Amino acid sequence: MTFPNDTRRLLAGPSLDGNPERYPAHIARLGALPSSAAPADLVGSLEASGLLGRGGAGFPVGRKWRAIASRDGKSGAVVVANGAEGEPASHKDRVLMTHRPHLVIDGAILAADAVGADEIVFYIGREHEAAVASMKAAMSERKVELGKRAKLVLAPLGYVAGEATAVVNYINSGKGKPMTVPPRVSERGVGKKPTLVQNVESLAYAALIARYGDVWYRSAGRLSSKGTALVTVSGAVKDAGVWEIELGTPFGEVAQEAGATVGRTRAVLMGGYFGTWTSAEDAWTLPLDPAVMKASGLAFGCGLLWLLPTASCGVWATAQIMEYLADASAAQCGPCLFGLRALADATSRLAAGRPALGDLALIERLIPQTAGRGACHHPDGAIQLMASALHVFGDDFAYHARTGACAVTNTPMAVR
Repeated sequence: MTFPNDTRRLLAGPSLDGNPERYPAHIARLGALPSSAAPADLVGSLEASGLLGRGGAGFPVGRKWRAIASRDGKSGAVVVANGAEGEPASHKDRVLMTHRPHLVIDGAILAADAVGADEIVFYIGREHEAAVASMKAAMSERKVELGKRAKLVLAPLGYVAGEATAVVNYINSGKGKPMTVPPRVSERGVGKKPTLVQNVESLAYAALIARYGDVWYRSAGRLSSKGTALVTVSGAVKDAGVWEIELGTPFGEVAQEAGATVGRTRAVLMGGYFGTWTSAEDAWTLPLDPAVMKASGLAFGCGLLWLLPTASCGVWATAQIMEYLADASAAQCGPCLFGLRALADATSRLAAGRPALGDLALIERLIPQTAGRGACHHPDGAIQLMASALHVFGDDFAYHARTGACAVTNTPMAVR
């Protein structure tokens, strides 16, 4: 894979097998943060770049910053660099924070200047020990620049802990559960102040755009979505890991470089546990472009590309995810507490070869009954995953329901 300005990518530079990049090496490679551009100019440049958020939702970064920067009053906001990464199969954020911590700090400082924030919170999953250590060391290297306005908060374990309202709730109260909206966190967040919660990868790209401009960023990207992105490639591949790709790159090109073949791949989970299954045949020619994928009913999400081998059962893999999502629920509303648990239990019975009468019909009935009714988007993400599984593995679900057996070899392989 080749694309413009190869040396300016997030993960370009010193080997990732070495120690985290320290501040002198970071400055030598990229130069200092530009000080001449006004904060408003950076927001405009982010808008022009088309940079999309990389936490999963894909909301335009420039528009998100503009909403807080244009509020009445220009001080008293908070920036949260979100590195919770509770997605079990995704590793991109922890790799970025471990090896390029100063790009994340650069982005957080730029965001604080742009939106008028006097506080920066680096919110990192406590299980990501290498990332936590690297970020702590990097913050120490820049303690004069950061001053007393920056702090590090260890996010609790759990899938929902990285959701924006859960992030704010945990920082405020120590409870990592989503809150109802309105008000939005951009209006009333950490310490009741307007708060920008931005994924660490998004902040790192903002730091590069501040240096090289929106035209540079748009010089990469093969189709409608411009720029590059970090993806986690795993499952039935020889070279699993975090890759940086040009948006619009066909999935098959990435898969082949990771050592996978279409003949040995049954299906692909795209976008994470809130993502979508697609068949290997459909995936192989699919451009990894958020806009194209959305139009096809698929999700780029957090950039996860997990390949299910031909000898593994899609019903079993889906059941593992649904069990996890049901357990990860904040249990604050009926759709999660009852709907997801019922879906997970029925899917698990089918996968285990002990289906109850009507399990498949129950799953099909619960999908529309659960979608759009949760206090947060947790049930919606789970329903999207479940609906895609029925589409891709429909014959397998029917076979499990009818016979209590599996039509494939059924070698278990967890999506991790």
